[in-house]
Amino acid sequence: MISSMQNLPLLTSAFIRHANRWHPEVEIVSQNTEGGQFRYTYGRAYQRICKLANALLGLGIQSGDRIATLAWNNHRHFEAYYGISGIGAVTHTINPRYTPEQITYIINHAQDEYVLLDSTFLPLLERVADKCPSVKGYILLANRDQVPAVSNLTNLVSYEDFISDACDEFSWPDLDENITASLCYTSGTTGNPKGVAYSHRSTALHALCASLPDCLGLSKQDSVLPIVPLFHINAWELPYCCAMTGAKLVLPGPNLDGQSLYQLLSDEQVTLSAGVPTLWLGLLNYMNEHNLDLPKLERVGVGGSACPTDTIKQLHEKYSIRAMHGWGMTETSSVVTLNTDYAPADDDLLDEYYAAKAKVGTPIWGSDIKIVDESGAELPRDGKASGELMVKGHWVVNQYYGQDKPCTDDGWFATGDVATIDSQGRMQLTDRLKDIIKSGGEWISSVELEDIATSHPDVAQAAVIGVPHPKWDERPLLVVTCKDNVSVDSPSMQDFFTGKIAKWAIPEATVVVDQLPIGATGKIHKLTLREEYKNFYS
Repeated sequence: MISSMQNLPLLTSAFIRHANRWHPEVEIVSQNTEGGQFRYTYGRAYQRICKLANALLGLGIQSGDRIATLAWNNHRHFEAYYGISGIGAVTHTINPRYTPEQITYIINHAQDEYVLLDSTFLPLLERVADKCPSVKGYILLANRDQVPAVSNLTNLVSYEDFISDACDEFSWPDLDENITASLCYTSGTTGNPKGVAYSHRSTALHALCASLPDCLGLSKQDSVLPIVPLFHINAWELPYCCAMTGAKLVLPGPNLDGQSLYQLLSDEQVTLSAGVPTLWLGLLNYMNEHNLDLPKLERVGVGGSACPTDTIKQLHEKYSIRAMHGWGMTETSSVVTLNTDYAPADDDLLDEYYAAKAKVGTPIWGSDIKIVDESGAELPRDGKASGELMVKGHWVVNQYYGQDKPCTDDGWFATGDVATIDSQGRMQLTDRLKDIIKSGGEWISSVELEDIATSHPDVAQAAVIGVPHPKWDERPLLVVTCKDNVSVDSPSMQDFFTGKIAKWAIPEATVVVDQLPIGATGKIHKLTLREEYKNFYS
């Protein structure tokens, strides 16, 4: 029996059309790449998105054509999200932190026809443009007077000129919800980046579920600052969630230091923000140093890598901010699990609460997880058994863009993460398969060691890597940065670890560095560390 319900396609354009119709007065605040601030509303943004859609069609852009963006979190990039995918083309967000060689590969693999870019990235694209023959033109996300007089970029125009004469009304097509809305490439430790093509359907479903009360819990009462970049996994769906719910949207531009973030969070009375752990560390350091507070900030989404317990503790105890520790990856459209637990009223239960908050929560509706042993058999949810994390769901990749072979096994995607799941369904990441350390026949979790290290009062950041050892196969090496005017050494860190973890798992050596290498997605780049210290125990 077929239902009698209407069957409307799930499209990204529906979010901005809803915003224009039902909360056009809600504000969007954008920090400009060139400096200064731009304010407007969803209603005004909608008009400019219509102009962009008409202008792109005027270029002859057709359904399925790839249009790249290389830009920070700002209002023009937000408009591109909707204007490109809304006409059936593909919004291809490029991570500018990739190497020029990787960016060249990505543009050519995607066969991008045009590139929308911020002025910051002009030198980068001028360096690779002659190696990207598919690109017909470049649109600078700026005013006319900011376009350089001389450039080797083909048909370089300003965004404002590009949309200026286009109509500010548009009839959005009823697209097939299964066509690609956006494209994002993920880098591995070897080989070229791989593309993940998100459909309109998967994006819409994910945004809907990510906004639910036991996930991000978004509403029109919120002011939202996505620190996570628009160029990385669709900024964890926040550009769609905010338009759908009517939340105020605050876009931080290129300046993500502690002072800049604090000022924006404070001035715009932000209630929800999201980003990787290193950004929260920078914000906390600035606030602690200047004795500042953020009374309006209620909750922060933390993902990308394991969040140190000390960071979660500081956010709660000093600032009454609830950290929502989660897990996802490019292949899962970002959020799969999220820990939204509230702190207990009884302070005696705080240690138990912090231990639970180190876990990344339970799956949100629409996705499922399991852990398996080396034979593929599912392991128990007892909080002890550790195995490779498998995931499936409405927004999980089936195959990489441009590849014919599915990357799932019986509907389950192998993530490369190692995890446990407790009896309440909460997942805890213990390592990446490539990062786990095998020493003398025993497995050592680098994540667990890093969490202990960052709870040391003098340690700012920590990374643990496995280094070849003549006797034990591998031994853990602790690499740390320290807080201002203090330092640590190997004996003092060994003493600090004692009693907190098995003796054989304690790193014999600690290396203090000025800064840790950060990769394209904001995570500590352990591949660089492993190469630098590969002969440490030789």
